[in-house]
Amino acid sequence: MGVDPGLVATGFGVLEAGGGTVAVLEAGVISTVTGQPLEARLNALHRAVHRIIETQRPGLLVVEDLYTEYKFPRTAVLMGHARGVIYLAARQLGVGVIALAPAEVKRAMTGNGAAGKAQVQRAVQTVLGLKDLPRPSHVADALGLAATGMSRMTGRLSSSAGAPKWPPHSPGSGHSSGPPYSPTRPIDAREEGRP
Repeated sequence: MGVDPGLVATGFGVLEAGGGTVAVLEAGVISTVTGQPLEARLNALHRAVHRIIETQRPGLLVVEDLYTEYKFPRTAVLMGHARGVIYLAARQLGVGVIALAPAEVKRAMTGNGAAGKAQVQRAVQTVLGLKDLPRPSHVADALGLAATGMSRMTGRLSSSAGAPKWPPHSPGSGHSSGPPYSPTRPIDAREEGRP
């Protein structure tokens, strides 16, 4: 399971490998209300992630590593809070966690550690054999994290539609046309944000 953490919007994507294929089991965005107190938003995020992990039972959680620009230290602190409750939910349910740098995922998916959001979305679509572009970008990032984590653990990743070579940016990997991407409804953590 890949998680692209954020306090306003957290992307998640759950992949399952089996029989030489990889399928998207669930993907979406967990949203919180900006006007709520920080502790209510963190509680809502924790409960939503806990519920997804409990339901999907992933073998591993792959979380985007913390990065920041010195111009925005507050963003790094808030992101750290969000990552903390995500790690807590995984620990409570006995799921291991690894963190991957955004540049590592971009490089694995596109061959370019500085790839833009649209390029990552197209690469995720190709690698996972999705009919539609994964949207919003938080979902694409989460699926990219999950795919990169899966590749790191197994040494390879097969598409749902066949077997493009890993890494996907290698020559001859080709485009596949697997099952359509069908995200679940966004999870509105506001429904769970009440203490």
